Amino acid sequence: MATPPKLVFERSFDPQTGKAVAVAPGLMRVTAPNASPYTFTGTNSFLVGHEQLALIDPGPDDSAHRAALEQAIAGRPVSAIILTHTHRDHSAGAAQLAAELNAPLWFGGAHRLSRPLRPGETNALRRSSDWELQPDRVLRDGETILAGDLELLVHTTPGHCANHLAFGLAGTDTVLTGDHVMGWNSTLVASPDGSMAHYLESLEKLIALPYRRYVPAHGGPIDDGPSYAQALLAHRQERNRQIIAAVEQGARSIPAIVRALYPDVSLPVRRAAAMTVGAQLEYLADLGRLRLRPGLLGLRVSL
Repeated sequence: MATPPKLVFERSFDPQTGKAVAVAPGLMRVTAPNASPYTFTGTNSFLVGHEQLALIDPGPDDSAHRAALEQAIAGRPVSAIILTHTHRDHSAGAAQLAAELNAPLWFGGAHRLSRPLRPGETNALRRSSDWELQPDRVLRDGETILAGDLELLVHTTPGHCANHLAFGLAGTDTVLTGDHVMGWNSTLVASPDGSMAHYLESLEKLIALPYRRYVPAHGGPIDDGPSYAQALLAHRQERNRQIIAAVEQGARSIPAIVRALYPDVSLPVRRAAAMTVGAQLEYLADLGRLRLRPGLLGLRVSL
């Protein structure tokens, strides 16, 4: 088996927040001013088209970002507002802009969990998700849609959340990957909002598609997307091995595994790590690699 490429994150990205930046022919980026440990330099909104446009991921409900988008649109007709998914840093501004621009909302269906909640379980991303937003059109895997005056190919990529989509620019090697693949960091997968099994399957699906340049919703473009995605896949597989090793060495809870795998990270990163470790534990339990049972202080893990 060939050695996978080394995973290297690119964090030198200059977002030029609030400005329209050309990313590819017929594709402009406007980055929202919502930088955080979870959103990096902010959420990237994209305008697709030339004389007619589509707006992908309008971002947070922020008046400055809305004004920047309207300036970039410059009076051109907007055929649709399209979402990669319904986490609020991507979707909270959608309803108001849809009304102001007289544009329908298209995405992969209302926000939903990747699996039902278990008794006593909570969804850590409940407040980060846009539960009330409904699409005017539900986008389906494999269909081609007219976005402004260009065509996009729709690819379902669940994992980060259940209704996540990626969009290929027809006739090019460029795909908009949303939060599924980002160059600045690995993607948060928090069960039951997301699913590690679905995430890994979607990574393999994306690698097999005929795109080379990945354009994510946070951070800058990835020039060799398939190689980077292969490195992400290997990284997750290595994390699974590390989790098994930590349990073999006596770790019996998510906090204990996080301490073993991420001893020096900041508190916000530790919280994200705990959510992703939980999703990986669920994945490994479904494969029969370990066992999970509820305890008074959270899940208990054993081999």
